[in-house]
Amino acid sequence: MADTSNDPSTVRFIIADDPPARLDKALARDVPEQAALSRSRIAKLLAEGAVRVDGVVATDAKAAIAAGAEVEISVPEAAESHIGAQEIPLNVVWEDHDLIVIDKPAGMVVHPAPGSPDGTLVNALIHHCGEDLSGVGGAKRPGIVHRIDKDTSGLLVVAKTDRAHQGLAIQFEKHSAERHYLALCHGVPDPNDPRLRGVKGASFETGSVLKIQTMLGRHRTDRQRQAVSFEQGRHAVTRVKVIEAFAGAALVECRLETGRTHQIRVHMSHAGHALIGDPVYGGRRKLSEKAHGAAAVALAGRFGRQALHAASLGFAHPVTGERLRFESPLPADMAELLSALRG
Repeated sequence: MADTSNDPSTVRFIIADDPPARLDKALARDVPEQAALSRSRIAKLLAEGAVRVDGVVATDAKAAIAAGAEVEISVPEAAESHIGAQEIPLNVVWEDHDLIVIDKPAGMVVHPAPGSPDGTLVNALIHHCGEDLSGVGGAKRPGIVHRIDKDTSGLLVVAKTDRAHQGLAIQFEKHSAERHYLALCHGVPDPNDPRLRGVKGASFETGSVLKIQTMLGRHRTDRQRQAVSFEQGRHAVTRVKVIEAFAGAALVECRLETGRTHQIRVHMSHAGHALIGDPVYGGRRKLSEKAHGAAAVALAGRFGRQALHAASLGFAHPVTGERLRFESPLPADMAELLSALRG
């Protein structure tokens, strides 16, 4: 039972029967849902001496705790983020108190990092949301639960509160969030192609859906790239369906079962169907002028990014439970390239 009526910054509750062996796990299990404290946040508060058990400060996450113990957690006010606010235009698809859905343009980095210290989506969101950011992980910043590459366009959901961040993170971790991408690739993934039958990790499912299942990890010599492995790395599954086929190219829909860095780009390259314009995994492949004409080949040759777009996104609202689904049309550059391939 929780008691937060006297002080909104203090969470009080009783440890229930049969608690886990570790203190941090017991706290994470029994902390009231409305407190919106994740296990990582609880671990941080433990280290800061903000947790009392039966009136005594507790800092050892591995300590034992008994059923019936009284817990008091002092939650400090969210601190201002070290990331600066920047007034950058955003295409907002949906927004409420808990979350915001953005249609990100190609060329925008999601989060500040070495080489991209500002001008990112996070900088723009801190300015856009302002005081609506109640604090994620103890800081007034948006909660990023999934990312799309700088030069990939499309839909992205971001949490504005700790509670929303936890709920969304669970959905992405359990792969219950729906994510569909549209891509333009070299070649046509065809179940009748004998070459594809020899690609390790590639198989076809009902409906001519190409399933690519491998492990992904850092490239051995280029740390900026990802590479397919069958011995180590993280499990990754991508499903690919041809939407429209051309002579030597295709518009495909890619569905993510997992969400690894560069997953679609690496998997499509592994299958021999690298994305048009991909500067990292596309190799030197070019469209055939005989098949597509000089104009289409020239357009593809100067296409400035991987032809990949996060076209649909679906998830359960982490607070209300309402099922939400959003769609984004192809951006102008991909639409132009698709038109040229058709023409």
